[in-house]
Amino acid sequence: MDIRDVIIRPIITEKALKYRDFHRTYVFEVHMNANKSLIKEAVEKLFNVKVEKVRTLIVKPKPRRNIRNRRKLGWTKAWKKAYVKLKEGYSIEALKGV
Repeated sequence: MDIRDVIIRPIITEKALKYRDFHRTYVFEVHMNANKSLIKEAVEKLFNVKVEKVRTLIVKPKPRRNIRNRRKLGWTKAWKKAYVKLKEGYSIEALKGV
């Protein structure tokens, strides 16, 4: 797997911004087959930072309804989330202004 395929997008929510500001932890949506060491390597090479710790979890799919046809049910997709804690003195400048 290519390093650019590991990280899909950053997660920008109130909780994620609180983690970034108080704990030096950034939240990303990552590829389902990516493991912790691959995520660490990808973040270090893409953003030129040092990673202290990586925690991952799989967000389970949730039921949803079609807006036009209320009887038609569906599911959101399952996806993988990674909490990446950086070492002291490092930050990701590309995500600072968000």
